[in-house]
Amino acid sequence: MSDGTAAMGRRNRIRVHVRCRRCGRNSFNWSKRYCAACGFGRSKRLRSYNWVKKKKDSN
Repeated sequence: MSDGTAAMGRRNRIRVHVRCRRCGRNSFNWSKRYCAACGFGRSKRLRSYNWVKKKKDSN
């Protein structure tokens, strides 16, 4: 079997994300070994971006 588009159909059986040890959310990518929510495994700092945070009202 090739490893192209046809092989992507087999990916629905495995769990891609498991529970993260640091934040507890179910967003730790088991194959890439990093958390999509907090950045655990990729950096020591907690993942946070300004575009995620709600802007304060200027009035």
